[in-house]
Amino acid sequence: MEQSSYLFAGDSYDTPPDAPKSVWYRLLLKNRWYFYVNNFGIFCRTGRCGRRGELTKERQISYSNENLRLVERCGGKVHLRGLDNLRALDGRPVVLIGNHMSLLETALFHSVARGLVDFTFVIKQSLMEVPFFRDIMTSLEAIPIGRANPRDDLKAVFEEGGKLLASGRSIIIFPQSTRSEEFDPEKFNSIGIKLAKRAGVPVLPFALKTDFLGNGRYFRDLGPVRPEREVWFEFGAAREVAGNGQELQQEIITFIRERLKEWRSRETGRK
Repeated sequence: MEQSSYLFAGDSYDTPPDAPKSVWYRLLLKNRWYFYVNNFGIFCRTGRCGRRGELTKERQISYSNENLRLVERCGGKVHLRGLDNLRALDGRPVVLIGNHMSLLETALFHSVARGLVDFTFVIKQSLMEVPFFRDIMTSLEAIPIGRANPRDDLKAVFEEGGKLLASGRSIIIFPQSTRSEEFDPEKFNSIGIKLAKRAGVPVLPFALKTDFLGNGRYFRDLGPVRPEREVWFEFGAAREVAGNGQELQQEIITFIRERLKEWRSRETGRK
């Protein structure tokens, strides 16, 4: 049996002040390529493991831990809150709903939460064309949607998501149409609320801030690395969907907006 590689014992985590920093990162004048080369290596190893059918939960957590430590080696600070809200599920499936800011969250989510919740993602169909990523998402039984026909997407999420939730798996949904550093409630759809209501499972909101990795001007996936921008994940308490879910949808939006405002205010105050 594989030994658990989950790192976090309490409700919260903050990168310690004495967390090891990379000498190479400093020698390379904090060039972004130090991060991307190492991150790509982790990504390839994870994908090859998935292709062999060997990407177990513990191996996925271990690879994701490497990404988290890579952030810290580059001088980034990681903050986690509300982990006890995940523990309180005690294996009960939920739909996790939150904002989508950068590629970093999918790299870190297994380190942050997989030891407490068995989950998969709803992802863009086009990502299943990406080598290695396709193998990782296939091993997770991720639900791809095209985003060209909302009705077909909703049907796919209801059918595949319903089966996974019934089997005890949780599902992470980023309702925004694309990742963005700015949170726009107008683009935050209610597909997660609808899935949870149909499947009869609770919703668990989360907010995150992962603009440690920026979106690139010319190559979107190779943006700047910004250690001064701290990484945050916070999980709220699970909630049942009442009525048509509109009130809960608004509460999730408020939760995300308030956390982003608080975290950005902290960074501004240190400047």
